[in-house]
Amino acid sequence: MDPGVKRDAALHLDAAARWESWNWAALALASLALAGLFALLLALSRAPLVQDIVPWPLEFFRKALVIHVVFAFVVWFLSVFAALCHLAVVQASGGQPRLNRLGGLALACCAVAFLLLLAPGLMDRGQPTLNNYVPVIIDPLYYAGLAVLASGLGLAVVRLLVNLNLAAFRQPLVAGMTAGGLLFAIALLCVLLAWHALNGRTPDHAFNEDLFWGAGHVLQFLNSVLLVTAWQVLATDSLGRPALRPGLFAATVGMLALAGAMAPIFYVLFPAFSADQRDAFTGLQYLLAPPTLTIGIGIAAAIAAHRKANRRLPWGDPGFLGLILSLAVFALGGALGLFVDGADTRTPAHYHAVIVGIILALIGLFHRWFLPLIGRPMGSGRPIRVQIWLLATGQATACLGLFWAGGYGAPRKMAGAEQGLDGIAQVGGMAMNGLGGIVAVIGGLMFIWTAGRALMQKDPEPRGRKA
Repeated sequence: MDPGVKRDAALHLDAAARWESWNWAALALASLALAGLFALLLALSRAPLVQDIVPWPLEFFRKALVIHVVFAFVVWFLSVFAALCHLAVVQASGGQPRLNRLGGLALACCAVAFLLLLAPGLMDRGQPTLNNYVPVIIDPLYYAGLAVLASGLGLAVVRLLVNLNLAAFRQPLVAGMTAGGLLFAIALLCVLLAWHALNGRTPDHAFNEDLFWGAGHVLQFLNSVLLVTAWQVLATDSLGRPALRPGLFAATVGMLALAGAMAPIFYVLFPAFSADQRDAFTGLQYLLAPPTLTIGIGIAAAIAAHRKANRRLPWGDPGFLGLILSLAVFALGGALGLFVDGADTRTPAHYHAVIVGIILALIGLFHRWFLPLIGRPMGSGRPIRVQIWLLATGQATACLGLFWAGGYGAPRKMAGAEQGLDGIAQVGGMAMNGLGGIVAVIGGLMFIWTAGRALMQKDPEPRGRKA
């Protein structure tokens, strides 16, 4: 194995670093648990028969969808991003980070943001707007939650940037999180540029759509950085060799950062929120493909080399299983994306598969790498593998059901009678989506339970002592 990419070559956590990692992991898992709970409720609210039997509260579907999306696609991913930024700080600094107090402040901000984002969804106040990328409940508490979350993550990124050194970029975690930190800063810049261009407009659906349209596209690049970094680490640990050499991997995540850096320019080149500007942002999606294809090819080569050496593939390893199923579900989402038009359920079929592909990679990272580093291994065996299979196959089934129903005109962002399911294909597709969603949620909850139980294990070494 190349020493420049060996997992433990420069990453040793003392007790204080483990404690911070524990808190980031707990926040990420709480976000995923909340998102999973609301995903189950949403699947039930859209399933034939169930939607008519249960007396769902007024505006339940729309508010529940906002909570599910923001905690699954924003808080969860960004909490994992902050956790990995913390580990990258430790790795880059050799365990002696500068401005380390920023870590505690970042954690506190994100924990407060968690509550602020949840509260409006549980109260009889605020109008939900199902805008793209960062859906909103129009309430001061919710906007404050987004601002506090951004502040906390900004502190985590600043701490990473001040601890960088050139040699550390041979480590995939440092290279990946540096690219991610730059992309996060670019996303914040896009929000500020959009806010300035909105010039005091009253918040409504169009306001929130315009506010987060550019930043949402940049966050796609940040999520892709998380994905390829997880793939690189999992391939290295489970196959004994990296998918890409250190220099090529750094160039790959650098491509993602450079592509995202184009976004702020669109606020200068085009009239604010014009069709040309929106098309320019949409066109950025094509720049996501080369980096992910590059590392996908690298993983295929690593697997081929593993087999050529007459070694069996480690299917019993949760890290390897997460890696392979992540690749499969992500590829399914990419294929479905070739047919979306934005109006029907083929669109959520596409992005749910892509997002769950990323989640599977991060779950593999939790199993194989993140929790063992902080002395809380999740164990192995059939129950561990089952939870990953359930999430992957359940979500693939749900997405294929959505795609099938959408192909026959089932509208997106609707529930109950508003869906107008008047054909066997639409009803069958949505039933398939509901069943697959339940299976996927069971797998996700099994993971959360297993990871939560591992987190609650006794610290192998008390705080204040060196690991």
